[in-house]
Amino acid sequence: MAFSVTRTALSLVGPCEPTPSDTLYLSIIDRVPGLRHMVRSLHVFKHGQEPAKVIKAALSKALVKYYPFAGRFINSEHGDVRIACTGEGAWFVEATANCSLEDVKYLDHPLMISNDKLLPEPSLELDPLDLPVMMQVTEFTCGGFVVGLISVHTIADGLGSAQFVDAIGEFARNLAKPTVDPVWSRELIPNPPKLPSGPPPVFPSLKLLYSTMDISLDRINRVKAEYFDQTGQRCSAFDVSIAKTWQARTRAINLDPDIDVHVCFFASIRHLLHQVLPAEGVGYYGNCFHPVTVTAPSGKVASAELVEVVKMIRAAKARLPAYVAKWVVGDFKEDPYELSFTYNSLFVSDWTRLGFLEVDYGWGMPIHVIPFAYYAFMAVAIIGAPPKPNKGARLMTQCVEKEHLEAFQDEMKTF
Repeated sequence: MAFSVTRTALSLVGPCEPTPSDTLYLSIIDRVPGLRHMVRSLHVFKHGQEPAKVIKAALSKALVKYYPFAGRFINSEHGDVRIACTGEGAWFVEATANCSLEDVKYLDHPLMISNDKLLPEPSLELDPLDLPVMMQVTEFTCGGFVVGLISVHTIADGLGSAQFVDAIGEFARNLAKPTVDPVWSRELIPNPPKLPSGPPPVFPSLKLLYSTMDISLDRINRVKAEYFDQTGQRCSAFDVSIAKTWQARTRAINLDPDIDVHVCFFASIRHLLHQVLPAEGVGYYGNCFHPVTVTAPSGKVASAELVEVVKMIRAAKARLPAYVAKWVVGDFKEDPYELSFTYNSLFVSDWTRLGFLEVDYGWGMPIHVIPFAYYAFMAVAIIGAPPKPNKGARLMTQCVEKEHLEAFQDEMKTF
């Protein structure tokens, strides 16, 4: 059977009530050039009743509170990116599939329907990088549905995007208002002095291949227990997953032992900006993170016991408050937000704690959330959850070239 998706309706969904029509400034983090890209994900729900109709109406209500998402990105005369609150609306696509979710294994890997068919595609007159958000709801013959979500990272980080989508879910469940009031307040983010511009970034022409694998909960717990025995402290499933991935990739690409390798992840700093943001940053949906980079010689990472690599990750996380304190006052010699995309650098994104797994449009939470990699030149590993009811971690990677893929996969199978 050939599985197909038919897009049945395309529209712009605006706020259902009048909203402000001003132009909003973005924070210094929002304006990081590398964030002007589309974050794509699929959210799989087992049950629904006219979900496209319900979610479309709920989106219109949510855009009253989150009206910047209904606007457009513009470049000002000063060269910075801003949001024009035009109220033009978010792009919304309604679609149907000719099969049940069971027929396509609930979109478990490998995908039996191309993600391009399940993600929204704007009309030709719309520049997708100017639209803060686009959605497609695809209804399956079983009553289940998939929400294809594309948002531009410039307007919100992962926590912020999930907060917005959760608000859509609350309106879909007929709540009068969102549980969390959105906070724009980009002016509250510190604006340290900028360093003089250096040469433009170099984007290597890497041919990175996609690979998905699961890490069992037993394996994760075994390493967590070993770490606790050695240190008397606890580590997270994220710490274990990132340490294993970094070490496996380092062994696979087999660089000279003296060459440094890097792993970088992006830590929320809402709790560290408590003096300027609302309590614990609740409601703030802008980009509010600081890059954390761990650097060590290739030979050291490759030969270490896994618990030792976890210790490197934990030590870097512990230094985050100091990193942020220095950044706030401009005490840095290199801009931490200017990243280098070399083959010896791995970027990790954690999707397990953002809030997408808790979104409920009225028929229960998703059984599966599938994020996709960002740039072809960016070696990335995304840590997510396997489809329910499975436990553990699902690792979605685009981080090695063909000659290293088999070795990387073999290394990931060993703990």
